Amino acid sequence: MSYWDLVVQQYSLSYHRTDQTTSKLCRAIWLNYFKQPLDTLPRDWGQTYKVLREYFFACPWYETYDFLEFVPSNYPATYPDENDTFRQYCNRILERELSAYRFVGDKLTQITSEEEIASVEEAMAATDSLRPVTLHIKTALGLLADRKSPDYRNCIKESISAVEAACKLITNDEKATLGEAIKKFKSKVGLHAALEKAFLSMYGYTNDADGIRHALMEEPTLTFEDAKFMLVSCSAFVNYLTAKSAKSRSTT
Repeated sequence: MSYWDLVVQQYSLSYHRTDQTTSKLCRAIWLNYFKQPLDTLPRDWGQTYKVLREYFFACPWYETYDFLEFVPSNYPATYPDENDTFRQYCNRILERELSAYRFVGDKLTQITSEEEIASVEEAMAATDSLRPVTLHIKTALGLLADRKSPDYRNCIKESISAVEAACKLITNDEKATLGEAIKKFKSKVGLHAALEKAFLSMYGYTNDADGIRHALMEEPTLTFEDAKFMLVSCSAFVNYLTAKSAKSRSTT
């Protein structure tokens, strides 16, 4: 099955017919993806279908991914997990074609390891009480996944900010630095000394002597690998902190 076949099948696109939900999707594509006035959208559904199909098969590869990313994020799903199912099917095709991209959450990015994908998605699915943490992780992922102008520097910043936010929320100390918060977490919940040292060292890697993210941020040769490592590692640490905290509460 091709990507276009998957779009057609999953979202009931057909040259011969459409429904109200699909029409809403097409209007979103026309207005927010093509950036065209709605009054230029063809009234005839067959013509609209033709425009969408011709665009899809003629656009550059990165626009194909942009389109695949846009559709499930803008389709008004009629049943739970409908759009997630589409993303899962896309990942199967991406894996089959040995693509360097996979859906992680609602973003297509160059993270292909199932374990790494699961780690980032778990961090983005944290409870409402950790909403600031999920926002940092989602922002970091968006900066990394931008195929036109990825921002590795700020991806790293948002990733470490997620860990900082998690520690502050879990220890209930909004003013604590990450170093202070980790020490409080260790005292309150427990943390292996090796893990404490590893994450304090990683935090130091992204900070100057004044505690401002500067030294790494000024590095001119930051790469995708640097940003990906920080995003995945910080997601894993957030998951670890959350699980440890939950376990501690359940035993007290």
